[in-house]
Amino acid sequence: MTRPSLLAEEVVSVTMTEQEQEQEQGNGHAQERDAGAVRALQGLEDGRSSVRLRAALAVGTAPEPRFVDKLVERCAVEPEFFVRDMLTWALIRHPLTATLPALLREVGSERAQARSQALHTLSKIGDRRAWPAITRALLSDGDDEVARSAWRTAVVLVPEGEEAGLAAVLATQLDRGERETQLSLSRALVALGEVVLPVLRAARTAPDRHVRTHALATERMLRDPDAGFEFAIEEAKRVVALGGNGQEGR
Repeated sequence: MTRPSLLAEEVVSVTMTEQEQEQEQGNGHAQERDAGAVRALQGLEDGRSSVRLRAALAVGTAPEPRFVDKLVERCAVEPEFFVRDMLTWALIRHPLTATLPALLREVGSERAQARSQALHTLSKIGDRRAWPAITRALLSDGDDEVARSAWRTAVVLVPEGEEAGLAAVLATQLDRGERETQLSLSRALVALGEVVLPVLRAARTAPDRHVRTHALATERMLRDPDAGFEFAIEEAKRVVALGGNGQEGR
């Protein structure tokens, strides 16, 4: 065999060895990533909230579609708000093709927290393809937290031209729940803009004085963005107590 042939074989041999080493290194890195992913997913079940928070951060930092179902499942049972918020962030970091179908399935869950958190995440994603999932049943869900999440999400996702229909549905929830829930509804209605005025003015003549009060307070917030909810409610109470409906002098 000539000298050049021997040199060629040596070059090929060295090249193949380098390629094999690079492949082995790549496989090693992949195994490390997989091991890290397994640890992170296991961390989501840890009894310590700080560990669960770091695990959610790790999963969101290195997103993979196969993580989505586990993140969605954890959202349904996670007791700590700040961990749920990190889970939402982690989901947003994943491809929409994986997260959107999983979240749309979850809004039909029997578990209230699952519905609420899925709606919250959809509001953060803001993709209007999710709009058909925001049903009247969700907007009037028996669980206040679910309903509040549905209101916020609906305002984000409502298509142009359908705001008035949404306002009409939201107005059926006037005077629902405690102050925090009522404030959430007022904020949702105000966010829709002046399109809500007809339903609010109709509600000012409702038989229930509490509905009239909430409608008046919401309209005040719409007219005066600087008016606080408590001030608007107290003012509305005085108007209703005097037998008015807010139309006097207009």
